[in-house]
Amino acid sequence: QEQLVESGGGLVQAGGSLRLSCAASGRTFSRYAMGWFRQAPGKEREFVAAVSWSGVNTYYAEPVKGRFTISRDNAKSTVYLQMSVLKPEDTAVYYCAARPLVWSASGKEYNYWGQGTQVTVSS
Repeated sequence: QEQLVESGGGLVQAGGSLRLSCAASGRTFSRYAMGWFRQAPGKEREFVAAVSWSGVNTYYAEPVKGRFTISRDNAKSTVYLQMSVLKPEDTAVYYCAARPLVWSASGKEYNYWGQGTQVTVSS
């Protein structure tokens, strides 16, 4: 079983950068594909990015392509989301999630979730 804890959120001006981290406590982190999702007030949760269990393959939602980078360090049981050129519309609570082996853009297919970290981008 994986427990996930996000960190790194905060307030940043438009055009700025933040790096989110998600630390996992289980012993089988390397067997999980990891995803980042976000939910803005009044909106549905949406897929942001995912990385395969090996870290070789990455996937991004269109709105963040070219601005966000997902990566993982299996030795540290941590997944990262580097966010650059942030826009006010990136404001949301960001969640990391884990599912066995194969990534998915559907949050319903993820087994474990963190508590979320708030990202606020001011204009």
